[in-house]
Amino acid sequence: MEDTQRPCVLIFAGADPSGGAGIAADIQAITVHGAHPLPVITALTVQDNDRVFSVHPVAAELVQQQAKALIDKITISAIKIGIVGNAANAEVIAAMIRAVRQCNADVPVVFDPVLASGHGDALSVDNAAQALQPLFALASLIVPNLPEATALCSGVTEIPAQATYLLGRGCQNVLIKGGHAIDGEVVNRWFSRDAHQAWCWPRLQGQFHGSGCTLASAIAALLARGLPMQRAIESAQNYCWQALENSFAIAAGQRIPERMPFEQ
Repeated sequence: MEDTQRPCVLIFAGADPSGGAGIAADIQAITVHGAHPLPVITALTVQDNDRVFSVHPVAAELVQQQAKALIDKITISAIKIGIVGNAANAEVIAAMIRAVRQCNADVPVVFDPVLASGHGDALSVDNAAQALQPLFALASLIVPNLPEATALCSGVTEIPAQATYLLGRGCQNVLIKGGHAIDGEVVNRWFSRDAHQAWCWPRLQGQFHGSGCTLASAIAALLARGLPMQRAIESAQNYCWQALENSFAIAAGQRIPERMPFEQ
């Protein structure tokens, strides 16, 4: 058998028993993009496809042990961060990123700063925005939605000002997602220190569970495969839109993205 090695994406995220978001979404989106997921569980959640009823962070030392076992043996080509759970886990994740970058300083980190579910239920036992502080300066790309960007930027609501704020915190790239707006189109805006681009997508009817996880994980997988940032962001958006367009129901409420390969 030919020895073919796939690029691996180290994931820090929570477990969603509905299978729509969190680790389940990350694994699917990364796999279909030709990378291999390495899932480190940061929190156990009690939720369905609409509501989060409780969040139980995994002990920080166990998060550290999960990640270290992987880092010690496997080459990490990208890192994706979702739900952190609490401030102690954020500190551990930051330390693990620094450990990976001792071997490869260019490993990209895609940071999805999940503060709440689509319904608004909290996804951290601490002040979520404060708990994420150690991770900003380590992010190659941060992908907040509009409410998350406002919360992370101390109430600033102007999108260019939010991007400036986040870039000033050390993030190398910012993609502010427009899914929570009420316009006829979803406008996603990418900012770096020397570039800016916006993409417009037709707004689909309904609500979706795990769309942010799908997008961030697809970007991480494409970066792991060596695509440049702008191309990875654009291709992942196209994939995510198709996943939402082909979404399916498991119960009343939010639909599940169809995370299968699509024509790019």
